[in-house]
Amino acid sequence: MTGGRTGQREGLAFPVVSILLALLVAGPLLALPLSFLGGGELFDPTAWALLPTALRNSAVLALGVGVGTLALGSLLAMLVTFYDFPGRRWLEWALVLPMAMPAYVLVFVLLGQYDADSAAQDLVHAIFGDGATLPEIRSTAGTIMVLTACLYPYVYLMGRTAFQAQSRETLEAARTLGLSHARAIRRVALPLARPALAAGTALAVMEALADFGAVNLLGYRAMTDAIYRVWYGAYDRSAALQLATVLACFAASLLVLERYLRSRARYQQALVRGEAVTPRRLRGWRGIAAAALPVALVAIVVVAPLTQLVLWSGAWLAEGTSAGALARAAGNSIVLASLAALLAAATATVIAYGHRVRIRSRAGVDRLGGAASRAATLGYAIPGTVVAVAVYGPLSWLETKVDGVLDVGLFLTGTVVGLLLAYLVRFQALALFSVQSRMDAIGPELDEAARGLGADRARVFADVHFPLLWPGVVTAALLVFIETLKELPATALLRPLGGDTLAITVWEATKDSRFDTAALPALLIVLIGLVPIALLLRRDEPMM
Repeated sequence: MTGGRTGQREGLAFPVVSILLALLVAGPLLALPLSFLGGGELFDPTAWALLPTALRNSAVLALGVGVGTLALGSLLAMLVTFYDFPGRRWLEWALVLPMAMPAYVLVFVLLGQYDADSAAQDLVHAIFGDGATLPEIRSTAGTIMVLTACLYPYVYLMGRTAFQAQSRETLEAARTLGLSHARAIRRVALPLARPALAAGTALAVMEALADFGAVNLLGYRAMTDAIYRVWYGAYDRSAALQLATVLACFAASLLVLERYLRSRARYQQALVRGEAVTPRRLRGWRGIAAAALPVALVAIVVVAPLTQLVLWSGAWLAEGTSAGALARAAGNSIVLASLAALLAAATATVIAYGHRVRIRSRAGVDRLGGAASRAATLGYAIPGTVVAVAVYGPLSWLETKVDGVLDVGLFLTGTVVGLLLAYLVRFQALALFSVQSRMDAIGPELDEAARGLGADRARVFADVHFPLLWPGVVTAALLVFIETLKELPATALLRPLGGDTLAITVWEATKDSRFDTAALPALLIVLIGLVPIALLLRRDEPMM
């Protein structure tokens, strides 16, 4: 009987710990709906004035970026999968590089290049006359185009993976029915990839709703901008929480819609089996035309901005300006990104393993664990501004209670603790999806064999599961590192004094149009971000 109780306690240990960790990650988000339960006025005059325009602009932004990334990402994915043309092999991976280019960096480069006094404007005036101007990027269309150019890799990566998983026999069967190669792709391959394309589009839309730096620089009054203005402008924490709740509900409704659409189409991908598709060779002008769009996109989104950043950085360094503050910002960025990556990967590993070993006979534990695991992934569907506002509330309440007893001051919101928790809430989904996908690939017979040899749960995890999970854990850490390095809104709201990062340095310089000052930290963000992307591509691991 004693051995049975011991085994039962052992079986519950991992699930209980994993549930507690999942609830810790998801817990701060409870501060959002609770903001409506307090007394007082619903919103304040400032929030009421900002809400209609901000909500409408966010809806327009979500629709525009959704359509843009779906069209561009799926087109590029089909192009590199089903056709062979000059430069295809390097373009296939070069099209992923915009993931390392934060949208706010691309915006400030464009603002610097296309300013009314810039050389680009002078060239346009010389060619087309004084009345000619470059397209205005401080507009709704400009904001949508910039975010689409930076976010299409989400759709491209997932679409490319889905297209490559399809069988050659499926397209050949369509061809025997009289369809051309292009029509077979449109009528057969594209519908089969619909769940993956919908998932990629949802991720891109969530990132667009979460964006703060780009929309702020472009003067686009979206919900993230409204939350920031209420938080720092009116200093009304309650109203900021309420606005954040509205945005969270909007983002969650889009996520529910995407999952509904995916669930209705998921069966289609399972029907596809067989040999991989052989791309059709395009020669002559057709091959050149096929390569033109990818080459132009990489040149505009990656090569040209990097070139401009290098030129501005060189001019800044030539002035002999002290680099001490920049070095500290770079160190802060790397340390914070590394800590967030390690925390997220470790938490995701425990949650994934707890999910695996839950006692199925205890339905309550199983249901609670499943709900907690799903709740831990909600932060990715919520903008960083919202996460920061949600995290600040409970941490501020807790440190007030502790400070009243121990007199320790702001030991949570005044340090990196609050910022790391915000990163964990925001990016836990990336880590958990990566680790969980590796965990699902491990057959249950390995657990049974190890348990049959007398190994306890901890030994099974250390000797069997963790070595097999290691590639997924590394991928999870690299993904979180990339996203944390670029994260701006949560960092702007929760950073401690003296804790500026490269993203904050770029943002503060670009607010004052000091493009030469912002160039080197922006260049460092891109270059540092390219390192984990290169490692991911080298490992040939799926990035979503």
